[in-house]
Amino acid sequence: MDNTIKTLNLSLIQTDNIWQQIDANLDHLESKLLALSDNSDLILLPELFTTGFTMDAKSVSEGMNGKGVQWMKAMAAKHDSVLIGSLLIEEEGNYYNRLITALPNQDILTYDKRHLFSFAGEDKVFTAGIQRLIFQYKGFKICPMICYDLRFPVWARNTEDFDLLLYVANWPQARISAWDTLLRARAIENLCYTAGLNRVGTDANDLTYNGHSAVYDAMGTQIFSFEEGQQANGTVSLDLEHIRNTRAQFRFLEDRDDFDIKKG
Repeated sequence: MDNTIKTLNLSLIQTDNIWQQIDANLDHLESKLLALSDNSDLILLPELFTTGFTMDAKSVSEGMNGKGVQWMKAMAAKHDSVLIGSLLIEEEGNYYNRLITALPNQDILTYDKRHLFSFAGEDKVFTAGIQRLIFQYKGFKICPMICYDLRFPVWARNTEDFDLLLYVANWPQARISAWDTLLRARAIENLCYTAGLNRVGTDANDLTYNGHSAVYDAMGTQIFSFEEGQQANGTVSLDLEHIRNTRAQFRFLEDRDDFDIKKG
């Protein structure tokens, strides 16, 4: 086993969104990135950060060579950090709420949101994903997901011993207590760091978002958060030794149930 102490500096950008204005959102977020400290290893952006949570996919979707993905690649290289956020992507006639992980070396990893929010009709517009994304970076095994996925613990179950579970979201204030509770629950049951990045402001559907972006350690203790409704940037340092020590003391994952998830 590699006994070198590994840390990951995780940055969160909790911000408002300009409805369906891709260029304006990219300019806005570029200024937010410039305000971050230079020690960010991984930077989280909200769900559908170029458009807001719109179902008007035909009007504002992009391809994988579009402005949003190219911007993420450029910013990841410029800041020597991993950028993670979701975009409205069109591919072969299908629309996806696609999480993009842009690596500093220009590589791209993708995850398509599995649990589409039927309450808002997302399932009528988007195609659901069938495969989790788990990748390694700076010694951490990382599993990123999107918003509504948070409500489904089986999909997040830690069967592959990942160290960090991430959620990017547009989670309304009306149901924010569920967001707070479920983020902590995912951390506790999976014995991993769990981070959730939510937006703030009000969208064109008159839905208000108050943030509550936060990071929890493997015991469910909140180690990072912002003030209510605040547009803000922040960075927290995650220590892989915390995961190792917690799992050595509390061997709960060894007692987990075996199961298979239906693909599609």
